[in-house]
Amino acid sequence: MRQARVSDHGAIVRRVQQWWGDSRTPEQARELSLLLPKLFLQFFSSTSLVLEDEDGIRAFLVGFYSADNDVEAYIHFVGVDPKLRGQGAARRLYTTFFQRAAEAGRTEVRAITSPGNTGSIAFHRAMGFTLETGDRVIDGLPVHTDYDGAGHDRVCFHRKIAERRPVKVR
Repeated sequence: MRQARVSDHGAIVRRVQQWWGDSRTPEQARELSLLLPKLFLQFFSSTSLVLEDEDGIRAFLVGFYSADNDVEAYIHFVGVDPKLRGQGAARRLYTTFFQRAAEAGRTEVRAITSPGNTGSIAFHRAMGFTLETGDRVIDGLPVHTDYDGAGHDRVCFHRKIAERRPVKVR
């Protein structure tokens, strides 16, 4: 595992289109890859991670620390080669991100997914995330209506990763 680099962008976009190509049309997979413009690696490569081997990138996590507060971090996009799913690759990426975020003084991590992405919802719950209250409930899930624009509802997750230590005054 290593820190992501700007030069990883093209390979990551190709992986998204390939890895999600079995569950989406080519156009839908291409649209999904648009959620990863190069700017994420230009400005957040130090907080993003890549798992690779001799075959290239096999999994990645794009995440960052909030610029508006000093407690939160956010996991924006994670991809794992379908051949590696269920083998702990995503868990390793998340655990490493949590550790690094905690070392940087962050105490909370947030993430989102679509209400229909049952695999992602189950994974986040298994990783200790709680579901944030939404403005409506669909199939027992709290949903944030139009979170990413009209018709783009999301399930929002939150997880504490560390406690803030009080500063000792001497």
